[in-house]
Amino acid sequence: MTDLIDRRALLRGSAALGGTAALASWFPAWAQPVSAGIVRPLPTVSGDEIHLKIAAQMMTIDGRMSHAIGINGTVPAPLVRLREGQKVRLHVENALDEDSSIHWHGLILPFQMDGVPGVSFPGIKPRSTFTYEFPIVQSGTYWYHSHSGLQEQLGHYGPIVIDPAGEDPIKSDREHVLVLSDHSPLHPHTIFRKLKQQGGYFNFQKQTLAGQLAGRDQSGKDRLAWGAMRMDPTDVSDVTGSTYTYLVNGHGPRDNWTGLFHPGERIRLRIINASAMTTFNFRIPGLKLTVVQADGLPVRPVSVDEIQVAVAETYDVIVEPADDRAYTIVGESVDRSGMARATLAPREGMAAIVPPLRKRPLADMKDMGMGDMAGMSSMDHSAMPSSGKDAACPPEHAAMGHCKPAGDAAAMDQPTMSHGTGGMKHSMRDMSMAPEVKDTPTVQTISPMPIDRTGEPGQGLKDVGHKVLVYRDLMAVERNPDVRAPDRSMRIHLTGNMERYMWAFDGVKLSEVKKPIPFLKDERVRITLVNDTMMGHPIHLHGHFFELVTGHGAYAPRKHTVQVQPGGTVTFDVTTGRAATRRGEPFRAGYARGRDRVGSGQCRARAAGSIRDCPRVCALCGCGVGTKIRRDGQNCSRCRRGHRRFQSRRRCSGLVLTEIARADFQRSSPRCS
Repeated sequence: MTDLIDRRALLRGSAALGGTAALASWFPAWAQPVSAGIVRPLPTVSGDEIHLKIAAQMMTIDGRMSHAIGINGTVPAPLVRLREGQKVRLHVENALDEDSSIHWHGLILPFQMDGVPGVSFPGIKPRSTFTYEFPIVQSGTYWYHSHSGLQEQLGHYGPIVIDPAGEDPIKSDREHVLVLSDHSPLHPHTIFRKLKQQGGYFNFQKQTLAGQLAGRDQSGKDRLAWGAMRMDPTDVSDVTGSTYTYLVNGHGPRDNWTGLFHPGERIRLRIINASAMTTFNFRIPGLKLTVVQADGLPVRPVSVDEIQVAVAETYDVIVEPADDRAYTIVGESVDRSGMARATLAPREGMAAIVPPLRKRPLADMKDMGMGDMAGMSSMDHSAMPSSGKDAACPPEHAAMGHCKPAGDAAAMDQPTMSHGTGGMKHSMRDMSMAPEVKDTPTVQTISPMPIDRTGEPGQGLKDVGHKVLVYRDLMAVERNPDVRAPDRSMRIHLTGNMERYMWAFDGVKLSEVKKPIPFLKDERVRITLVNDTMMGHPIHLHGHFFELVTGHGAYAPRKHTVQVQPGGTVTFDVTTGRAATRRGEPFRAGYARGRDRVGSGQCRARAAGSIRDCPRVCALCGCGVGTKIRRDGQNCSRCRRGHRRFQSRRRCSGLVLTEIARADFQRSSPRCS
């Protein structure tokens, strides 16, 4: 598209007409403006006493009305601005007709204030108010969202900015908070139902015969091989731009949210991916992005052109526009089916060229877990029978858990891949390669040779022609608080069945979890996450920061959320105790969260030891019990908040690991016993 534009004529027209009108005819259809640009800062709440009201509402996106759930009448929710060292009380009123909650994503706080119903507190009942109260022991960019049902996808999310107690070491002349998200006119339950019925329901970018005849995408041989295994290389995102509109601060591409600046200023952009399902590739054509914070913690400055921002990650970047012109803010979805778009401009009403969507990526052998052997890839499916008694259950169906082949040779009938002339074969569902994974229908494939991909730019960004941030670029500014060698290590597999839309840890979905994964208090553990699926998975650990193992030793980057690339691994060290927090707060509970939030699966964990030593928790408000605890543990005279009756529950001091995305929608009753 840009090749057809006379740049000088375009700039003359932009200057004459203020920008937007002159450029409108050059925008793609999905970016045609419905306004001259919305210059509207996010509503902000601050102080020691903050009141938030969760309620259903309507919101306008690109000129169209849509149902939503907002807080204080806005989507996104108001910016909560706090200061390190203060103690805050947040009174949250639930005006919905269903339970709700707020999780403070990335904050170090007492576990009963973490906001996960059934794990750390009972939730907020309809027409009731819950008060969160906790000290602020950190600074940086974070966010908050619902942890109840699928409310977050309807708009129940908002940004948090915590200013440091002293002078901010990151200097800037002004800042803008950019909340990236996705929204659909379809109800989230409808989206989930369609995904359960057909895994690729929203994928409108599949390979076609016309594409093959034109020489695009995979060769005919590869298409046959991938099709025989029921694998789709275009299945990069579960839900796409076919139903989603991608938002910046609650505004669509045609709304053109605009952040102002003066040429020569040093501008801090606080980028938050608050989407339910979407990984964004963020860039501003014409400007370098200097990354100064990741997940709220300072990192040594690194200049890049593009950042892949996973679900729930935050990045702070510095940009320094020198020219008196507009710049387009681009948040392209990872499958390139749509784009969040906004503008940086010196004046209201200006706009810049909106770049076209780039060619959508295709999954390859590395995404399938074949390591660095992609160049040797040729598929051999000669072992797959097509007739006889096994015809009723061909191995590709067995690999997805649809059926069980007959006979002892079933293990030999799994889909295999042959590499080169040496005849090296790898089963795509060889359970012996992952003995910790349970053989269930939730396991469609096992990555034969997963590799650490933290040095790679992310799916679809390998050949973009400019610098893309990778995790190995990140280094902490300060020495990590705990640099001990790990006491032990463990592997956790991210498993799934993409056809049946089932997702789990180690092949066990939430409704099947029988016991937690034990951790000891103050234990130093090295955890390796193995992605056995062909989609990226962001994993979030509640109440903790962990150190990515990327070769930087005592200055390893500390994060609370990490993206595990398809067929790849990520390794991090975590201290399940005092050293795990920034300010020495005692370890309470952790919670790891997976991608997408249109289903849930869970694997809980608590510290080993005698549970008789655990204090009890009020089931009405979640606070620690005050006095007069009866020995039978059934009730007491009063809790700290004045509730006279409560049902006792044990307080876990353990780590909870959860894949919240893409899993069976059932929930089990969590108990800390």
